[in-house]
Amino acid sequence: MTSPFRDNLLDGKVAFIAGGTSGINLGIAKRMAELGAKVAVVGRNPEKAANAAAEIGHDAIGISADVRDFGLIRGALEQTRNQFGPLNIVVSGAAGNFLAPVLGMSANAFKTVVDIDLLGTFNVFRACHDLLNVPGASLIAITAGQAVNPMQLQAHACAAKAGINQLVRVLALEWGGDVRVNGISPGPIEGTEGMARLAPDPATKAMHFERIAMKRWGFIDEIAEGAVFLCSDAAKYITGTILDIDGGSQLGDATQRKVERGLA
Repeated sequence: MTSPFRDNLLDGKVAFIAGGTSGINLGIAKRMAELGAKVAVVGRNPEKAANAAAEIGHDAIGISADVRDFGLIRGALEQTRNQFGPLNIVVSGAAGNFLAPVLGMSANAFKTVVDIDLLGTFNVFRACHDLLNVPGASLIAITAGQAVNPMQLQAHACAAKAGINQLVRVLALEWGGDVRVNGISPGPIEGTEGMARLAPDPATKAMHFERIAMKRWGFIDEIAEGAVFLCSDAAKYITGTILDIDGGSQLGDATQRKVERGLA
């Protein structure tokens, strides 16, 4: 896709991407590297972290760490700072999800998703604060529409993502003088593990499609461009905001709205 950003936009910047070894977060890491940033991608699997860094290329490192472990994340952040310098951009995007009704979900299963998504975001942001290049650093949490729209079979994700949205707002208030904190809420994005989990069959995928006002799937590159925007000077007066990049999918079922208005 054609980008609106100049090629050297992030020259000299240091970006830390938690959950950056695949999917949307790897797409963000690649785009930031293309624009000149030095990038650290972090994931639990050492091999995946190394492969992601190799895929990104020059000035990228892969680090193995679990976002649920504050000490490991702190170590990964310090390694990044020691190798590249103070951090300008931190993206917290590690996530877990599956489809299950509340009565079919164990307490441990619920806790696992909350720990990866919500506790993981807290750990990444709390651990990075004194390693940031301030003022002007930018933090981005990857959230989801479940934060504001309740969905069956998604009690764990709804709770975790709602917590992330509120954490973003609180940190924006507390750190507003030095650090901007925002979130991105992607819609249905083609070719991602999340989409495969939430729409495992043609019928479910069609149901998701009907909710998209723009009537097309989103692309990883579009989420990456949104992340670049939020950490650029074009967004220097934006903090505490959740940016929906979802083709209007949170607006409801476009087909049903047309029926109700007598337009179909």
